[in-house]
Amino acid sequence: MTALSEQVRAAIAGNVRHARRTRGLSIRDLADRCGFSKALLSQIERGLANPTVEVLSGIAEALELSFADITRTPLYEPQVMRRTAADAAARTLLSSVDRRRFEIYESLLPPEHSHESAPHGRGSEEFAYVVSGAVTLEIATWTVRLRAGDAVRFSCEVEHSYQTGARATRLLTMVSMPSD
Repeated sequence: MTALSEQVRAAIAGNVRHARRTRGLSIRDLADRCGFSKALLSQIERGLANPTVEVLSGIAEALELSFADITRTPLYEPQVMRRTAADAAARTLLSSVDRRRFEIYESLLPPEHSHESAPHGRGSEEFAYVVSGAVTLEIATWTVRLRAGDAVRFSCEVEHSYQTGARATRLLTMVSMPSD
């Protein structure tokens, strides 16, 4: 099995399990709704099965999700948009095609400050834009330095932090969460 297929199976397993649990369904309940066996559903939730598109579509329909919701993989690396000298009057920094809940924050972080943030939940993403100053964003697996005009999108399912340097930083952040 390739690393990509392992990631996809793990994403499907987590997405199905999360959706089933948030709806208060047992595996038996889901099996009754979609017409597939409990054994198959259990294997899918453990990342052991290789379900067909038909099976995934049936599960998605039973959970009132889209096929994309079932197969969505989290962001493993940040998406960074750097400011350029030729920036137009308006530019799209980051976007999302999902229907989601969100919260927007404006923060003024003092010099030499570390702002620690707990995980925001399964499927959550954070978008940040540095208005002024500079900040270092850290997650256990990566670090990225952002300056005024830079933006980043990343999975905030894990702990993360923003550290400032010698100057204060004004930061806009938006946390986006699945609507289920």
